[in-house]
Amino acid sequence: MSRFLRASILLLTLASCGSSNFSAPRDLENACNIVAERPAYWRAMQKTERQWGVPVHVQMATIHQESKFIGNARTPHQYVLGVIPVGRQSTAYGYSQALDGTWEEYQAETNNRRARRDRIEDATDFMGWYMAKSTRSLGIAPFDASNQYLAYHEGRTGFARQSYAAKPWLVAVASRVGTRAERYRTQLATCRG
Repeated sequence: MSRFLRASILLLTLASCGSSNFSAPRDLENACNIVAERPAYWRAMQKTERQWGVPVHVQMATIHQESKFIGNARTPHQYVLGVIPVGRQSTAYGYSQALDGTWEEYQAETNNRRARRDRIEDATDFMGWYMAKSTRSLGIAPFDASNQYLAYHEGRTGFARQSYAAKPWLVAVASRVGTRAERYRTQLATCRG
């Protein structure tokens, strides 16, 4: 085998190791199907539940709302005059749609500088860290998906000020997150094992 051929094979092998599957699972309506298709999600969320006390079904419902389980999800571009792109609506990125500043705070507090928003293990850990802080500072139960989502979306200060009260659309979204979390909880109870 020639050097060139060996080098090409090695390069292709290394390139394939670095690629990530950022697509969503096929059936987002069924938690059992999600974890069957992506067992790494299940392991990551269980680890987060053990570490931070945030139940798997709450994590799943929040990730569904934020990114539909798409690892490299971003907010849409904004346009001037409807055609000239001027950047994205926010710095939210990844499974958890964490903003740059909040992600940096997480990395510093957890001493996890290598964490990436497009890696499910890091995204769920971030979510657990954030929601555990909401539980401590705001008294929101870890299993209260609707209020955890409101605090997640508005920030803890915004939640404390009840900024969501002026956003009926957001209250409706949080209600849907709560409903989905309960559906996921029921489904997970039947598929475990």
